[in-house]
Amino acid sequence: MVVSDQSLFHHSLLTLFLIGPPTFISCCFLQAPYGKHSRPGWGPTIYPPLAWFLMESPTLWLTLLIFPYGLHSSNPKSLVLISPFLFHYFHRTCIYPLRLHRNTARRSNAASAGFPVSMAVMGFGFNTLNAYLQARWVSQYKDYEGDGWFWWRFFGGLVVFWGGMAVNMRADRVLVGLKKEGGGYKVPRGGWFELVSCPNYLGEMVEWLGWVVMTWSWAGLGFFLYTCANLVPRARAHHRWYLEKFGEDYPKARKAVIPFLY
Repeated sequence: MVVSDQSLFHHSLLTLFLIGPPTFISCCFLQAPYGKHSRPGWGPTIYPPLAWFLMESPTLWLTLLIFPYGLHSSNPKSLVLISPFLFHYFHRTCIYPLRLHRNTARRSNAASAGFPVSMAVMGFGFNTLNAYLQARWVSQYKDYEGDGWFWWRFFGGLVVFWGGMAVNMRADRVLVGLKKEGGGYKVPRGGWFELVSCPNYLGEMVEWLGWVVMTWSWAGLGFFLYTCANLVPRARAHHRWYLEKFGEDYPKARKAVIPFLY
């Protein structure tokens, strides 16, 4: 039986919404075993920068592969709209792993901090699904001619997106810089770290909220909700980890991921 692209898109979109709630529930009780929560028992591991590159890569190569086949692939609005998505994932797929490699290579325990292959495979699967949905919506299914508010929503969402990305990237630099210093984990200081334990996660959620506004789509909303379902429980786990490790030395006013609230 031949499945039409429209049917595939709708079923993929439904899948994106359906995997959010179980992801949230499972992440409340069981954290993905990498980074601060690394632990044995999850099968073979690979070098973390390589894992990040491989599992994030579909957002680049799949997007660029299928985008030209969309009805609106040559529409300037479509090209402008997909650009922030590609920019974020160029940084996440190429720049971030390189920075991680340069700094972890200097650490004596770098070889022991493997990234589980099982986690990388799951990340690869999600990014494949999401890249397909976002690219097909932008290049094929969005109605540009009938959207009189396109530029207002685009620039408004872009401001939110860039604000979130700035928070995310600055927090990543602080965390990677602390790893570069060696000597074990330290309390991150400065910027949004004075308000929340995980400004990198806060920034990423804000980015994809901006993407919802820019795309004005169910695909964008599904991506934002899934991001929150994945990152909010992990941020809470990070916050508890900091409190247990540093005790009285950890700032009590900090929240996990949402300033002043959570």
